[in-house]
Amino acid sequence: MVSQRQHYCLLLLAVHFLASSSTATSGKVPAIIVFGDSTVDAGNNNFIPTIARGNFPPYGRDFEGGVATGRFSNGHLVTDFLSEAFGLKPSVPAYLDTSFTIDQFASGVTFASGGTGLDDLTAEIPSVISLSQQLEYFKEYKEKLKEAKGESLANEIIAEALYIFSIGTNDFIVNYFVLPVRPAQYTAQEYVTYLVGLADAAIRDLYDLGARKISFSSLAPFGCIPSARTLNHDEPGECNEEYNQLARRFNAELLDALRKLNGDLAGALVVYTETYSVVDSIVANPSEYGFENVEQGCCGTGLIETSVLCGIDQAFTCQDANRYVFFDSVHPSEETYKIVANETLKTALQVFL
Repeated sequence: MVSQRQHYCLLLLAVHFLASSSTATSGKVPAIIVFGDSTVDAGNNNFIPTIARGNFPPYGRDFEGGVATGRFSNGHLVTDFLSEAFGLKPSVPAYLDTSFTIDQFASGVTFASGGTGLDDLTAEIPSVISLSQQLEYFKEYKEKLKEAKGESLANEIIAEALYIFSIGTNDFIVNYFVLPVRPAQYTAQEYVTYLVGLADAAIRDLYDLGARKISFSSLAPFGCIPSARTLNHDEPGECNEEYNQLARRFNAELLDALRKLNGDLAGALVVYTETYSVVDSIVANPSEYGFENVEQGCCGTGLIETSVLCGIDQAFTCQDANRYVFFDSVHPSEETYKIVANETLKTALQVFL
């Protein structure tokens, strides 16, 4: 017979166990689902007719097996490191890669496309996947997931997954500062507001499709990427402060929009993931992070090469990409992505762990 005291102790243990289980489950992320540009494209562009690709050497040389997957870096991306940190697979696959199954996509998938932006016009320039099309692919993914896992489990994955947006830089460096269309319609400040409105709309659309845990990354100081330094006519070799000022303005308006979304979207948690200050700190103090070169990319001369141009100038490519903040003239190296991932895990994304 169990005494009254023993029964009470067992009851306390049961309550403690249930409370612990509830806490652990509440922070569980069963999948990482990604939208955005080349900073989070794991190879979707390999499967569409565009020259904006990274599926050839020297890209991917530090990835498993030295394979150029289509990631615009020498190795893994921020989202790959985040996936592993959440106890999921060590890399997030591209949705258009038919070598992966829906069962593999169930724990993570990226719809991102290198060269795209919040503005659909940006995607038209290099003929890549617009953000609106990425959301259409997500709808398709949801249906496939229901067929494979059953509606109940699929809905649970969709509701508990962490959704990551990393997008916006190309709207400036591929679109606004290159083509005359948007400057004729908007001042630079007005265009920032227009883009933040598009970000707000995309999050609301995703919420309507079942998303509840959402991270939107700030813009990095894109005025300090090597190609921006090279093309800075006022101060050649220096960061373009006009670009960085716009990035900061976008980030400030984005933060305000995300705060409002948290009030508007019942049951959702939308977090602002600060990357500007992390990259800015690396650029200002590269040696403190183990870097030797911040002004050039590892690929080619490091001044202007990206995508197909990286494949042309392999003879000039650096030996150790970990010593470079950037792998090509636009995209960070794997080591930089790792630092950014670690910092965001300790700050904005901590609430989801």
